[in-house]
Amino acid sequence: MLILWLLVLVLIGFILGRFHWRRCQWALYGLTLALVLVSACGPLPKWLLIHLQSPYAVRPDITWTQRNAIVLLGAGTARVAVTDHVEPDIFANGRIIEAYALYRSCKQAGGNCKLVVSGGDAYHNGMPEADAYAAILQSMGVDQPDLILEARSMNTWQNAQFVQPLLNAYQPQRVVLVTSAVHLDRALAFFAHFGMTPIPVRGDYADVRLTWLPNAWNMMLTDIALHEYIGMLTYRLYNVMGWNAPPPSRYGAA
Repeated sequence: MLILWLLVLVLIGFILGRFHWRRCQWALYGLTLALVLVSACGPLPKWLLIHLQSPYAVRPDITWTQRNAIVLLGAGTARVAVTDHVEPDIFANGRIIEAYALYRSCKQAGGNCKLVVSGGDAYHNGMPEADAYAAILQSMGVDQPDLILEARSMNTWQNAQFVQPLLNAYQPQRVVLVTSAVHLDRALAFFAHFGMTPIPVRGDYADVRLTWLPNAWNMMLTDIALHEYIGMLTYRLYNVMGWNAPPPSRYGAA
């Protein structure tokens, strides 16, 4: 996303140069260079991420009830080139570990605990995220009857849309939502749209590396943060325009 915007600025600058608008051309080139530096050296992603992640820096203390649901959102899959095996990608590991830790805590408290894994085959690797993650969770010790798989969703909106009827059927007293800290704001907004108010728990926390020389890590974090802000802006615009269909029924859980 960020690279595309930078390329568009360079292209516009080139076109302006063809029309001999040299000042505008070099102004756009300068803006492009400035964006590259503040992104790749860290100031821009640091500022963007602090607003997304800081509300979830401290993991909450959760009081488990008799019926609990832990919702784990997918972060993608990877196909291993040598074996052709499909498994959770590198960005999913923190979420899976956190969901498992919450599941064990819930089980130790003596309640009924369901782990809802949500994610389809958005990467077209031949296996839904829900199935790939469930295999890892079972190997870690999650009981198969405690797993509820939602394997159709291709994005965060569909995560919320398709999880809602599963929670309606189970009727938990406590719902916990696990995803990346940078993703929680948007995920909570979408879940609230479908009548769910889960307790947010981060599975990971992205750390910017402030450097004098540009690096790809900071560029990637800038891209991730912008994706979240644009997603929220799009959601609000759709609400104003009436393009977000209301949920068929409302579900609430604390």
